[in-house]
Amino acid sequence: MVKLKDGSTAKSRTRKVAAVAAAVAVVAGVVTAAAPATAADYPTSSFAISYGASYYNGTVTWYDRSVGVTGTLKAVGCLRANAAVWAGGTRLDPERTSLWCDRTGTTGLSLEANVAGGADRVDIWLADSSGDPLAGVTCYPTSSFCL
Repeated sequence: MVKLKDGSTAKSRTRKVAAVAAAVAVVAGVVTAAAPATAADYPTSSFAISYGASYYNGTVTWYDRSVGVTGTLKAVGCLRANAAVWAGGTRLDPERTSLWCDRTGTTGLSLEANVAGGADRVDIWLADSSGDPLAGVTCYPTSSFCL
């Protein structure tokens, strides 16, 4: 064994360096594991709904137990954007925007799907001021485009 100038041995120094390296790796792993998930970590589906000159185009983000719907809504006349999530044959959480009249902007809907496995589809549609459906699509977490 080689004696170093300060009296310690090379073998002892190597063990200390290895222990410090292992501790750093553990801390780095904890920091990495604790990083929160971002929207980019979840599947998405694109949708495009049009009715005359009105439209709602955007993205569905499939979270574990909820679904986010965001997009650009253009209302010619008055209408609402609506969405409802489904798990199997059960409708879980319908939501709708306020009534939009002759305006364009970004809007979104947040839908709860707090069941094992989350939502397996979401329906998105435009409705007139009375609530009557005008046009819509159905989205699935396994497809990047809504039908």
